[in-house]
Amino acid sequence: MRNTPDAVMLFAAGFGTRMGALTRTRPKPLIEVAGRPLLDHALDLVEQAGLSRPVVNTHYLADQIAAHLAGRGVAISHEAPDILETGGGLRHALPKLGAGPVFTLNTDAIWRGPNPLKLLEEAWDARAMDALLVTIPAENAVGHPGGGDFILDGAGRLSRGPGQIYAGAQIIKTEALADIPDRAFSLNLLWDRMLQDGRMYGLSYPGQWCDVGHPEGIAQAEEMIGQPDV
Repeated sequence: MRNTPDAVMLFAAGFGTRMGALTRTRPKPLIEVAGRPLLDHALDLVEQAGLSRPVVNTHYLADQIAAHLAGRGVAISHEAPDILETGGGLRHALPKLGAGPVFTLNTDAIWRGPNPLKLLEEAWDARAMDALLVTIPAENAVGHPGGGDFILDGAGRLSRGPGQIYAGAQIIKTEALADIPDRAFSLNLLWDRMLQDGRMYGLSYPGQWCDVGHPEGIAQAEEMIGQPDV
């Protein structure tokens, strides 16, 4: 079993209901920001990080995503008849991802700054960690209306609370997924166990991040990435 991940799960199965009319006929990962689909922005991060086994899960309007990815060396983990949520979807994809820890990456965000997957790889310590999440200080989270999700202590361990925002990128060990009886479930169930054991850590992102889960996020992301570097 590997300690340094080389597989990444890209979450792309959701219905995108917050996008309203934009997702009635196309899946959210194919909505364009700066002329390119959100899914391609995420795959750019994967390629730049040198990860060799990308897996995309699908459910809603899955044929469109499959056609978009045809011939690109990306495995598809299709969820049917029901969507399996993040935890069930990750477990369903394990035959394609392989054993050991994996990266996971949401496909509905745009990043401005260093590659979050590379930062995770550099900070990952399999001896101490069961999960390492990228978090964002609220002042660097463009278009995110909610409060924070996690508090980081001085050693980088996480606890739940109104601190930083989870940015949808992590490395996580997957063995304990087998212990959860539900077919469809959130990764929060696994996180709760890791938090209790003191083995869930956070990495505060030094750049900017934009949530593109709502229509206004498209223009906000385009404005963010169009800003000159400081």
